[in-house]
Amino acid sequence: MRLVKRYGGGSRKLYDTEESRYVSLDEVAVWVREGQEVQVLESGTGEDVTRQVLAQIILEGEKQGRSLLSVDLFHDVIRRGESALQARVEQLQEGVDRLMKASVDHLPPVRDARDEMEALREGIASLEAALQDLEAPRPASGGRRKKGTTTRRRRAEG
Repeated sequence: MRLVKRYGGGSRKLYDTEESRYVSLDEVAVWVREGQEVQVLESGTGEDVTRQVLAQIILEGEKQGRSLLSVDLFHDVIRRGESALQARVEQLQEGVDRLMKASVDHLPPVRDARDEMEALREGIASLEAALQDLEAPRPASGGRRKKGTTTRRRRAEG
């Protein structure tokens, strides 16, 4: 988690505590796009203002013509709040997951590996069944075993 402090006044400067320097909204946006978690605290009060700063990044992008979100999404967020945004994110994630799974299934090495894994599972299941058959007690067949059976079993166990 990258900690940024926001200093009050008219300028609302952002100070990156990791690099000990002032940063711009654009730099914070790059960090977020790269997958880094950012937390922004108001320097005087310690209040978490991360949401406001992230919303400001979105607003600045809109002002500069870099639309990050659809108009429909903005309407939904205003109407229904956070649940609308969460639902859209989940829909997007499900779509990406389906696309990735479908793409991976079409790669020959992955298909071959899956086929090999299935063959291994079947082989292991057969081996387990054979072991259970060997370990299962045998029904008595009139009292006597064949000559040498006990000796062979003892040698195998030992």
